[in-house]
Amino acid sequence: MYASTKLPRTSALFISALLGGVIFTSCASSHQSGNQALPPMAGDGSVNQLSARESSISQKAEAASIVRSRAQLIKKAAISLTVNSVEKTIDAVSQIINKQQGDLIGLKQQQPKTDNPRYTATIQLRIPENLLEPTLEELAKLGTVESRNITAEDVGDRLVDFQARLTNLQKTEANLQKIMDRAGSIRDVLSVAQELSNVRETIEQINAQLKSLQNQVAYSTITLNLQAAVSSTSSQPAFGLQVQETWNKSTHSLSSFSVGLLKLGIWLIVYSPYLLIFAALIYSFTRWRRTHSPRLTQTPESTGSE
Repeated sequence: MYASTKLPRTSALFISALLGGVIFTSCASSHQSGNQALPPMAGDGSVNQLSARESSISQKAEAASIVRSRAQLIKKAAISLTVNSVEKTIDAVSQIINKQQGDLIGLKQQQPKTDNPRYTATIQLRIPENLLEPTLEELAKLGTVESRNITAEDVGDRLVDFQARLTNLQKTEANLQKIMDRAGSIRDVLSVAQELSNVRETIEQINAQLKSLQNQVAYSTITLNLQAAVSSTSSQPAFGLQVQETWNKSTHSLSSFSVGLLKLGIWLIVYSPYLLIFAALIYSFTRWRRTHSPRLTQTPESTGSE
């Protein structure tokens, strides 16, 4: 019975010694790279405490060592043009996109309407960041510039933070892998494996966010609004449109009137018994009044005396 309880204690001491060695090595490397004093570590051998302390120490060291060479900006531009032909301008914009090695990410065309008889279109394109200004100059030559603006968002601090966290988690992953290779009992292996899976999942998430920001910095977005200089509608289509609109209104009115008459007929049929009773009462009252009228009830004597 004594021998069975002695083995787990030996395994726990062995795991604690391994964790202490890994912690000491990680602290020494972080001190050399960041030149910062590290707080003492508790020797409890917990995997969660190892990951948390390594994350705090290594993140500070990496954030201090990373220096930005230039501002990391996400640029967005918008330009509105008045052009002679929207369709020809769209073709010209496609040629400019191919020339500047960009991508067309959105196109919306609006046909002329009664409230807005001009032909309009909205184009969204993505251009390499270093070709933003030349592309705007090329687009401005396609028509008359009505408005133009550029906005920029500095995401350098977010990039530095993501890079430091990613480097830190990669070191933690390597340390956990070493601990997992040296772990003896199944319980310790499962504990380290769970922590290693969580670290790898976090690495994938941060890596995706980092690549998304880097892609937005590398490529700028341009929103191009096009509007025809003159109305594209002629007199003949306008006349035809008016005739069609009048026909639609008249047929709709006739249909509404017919439906109204049908509804009235249904109401009369449903209430016909009451209407017949009411008509009979009126007829009876009229006959009674005629019968008892003073002129009709005068006697012959009264007539002769007069």
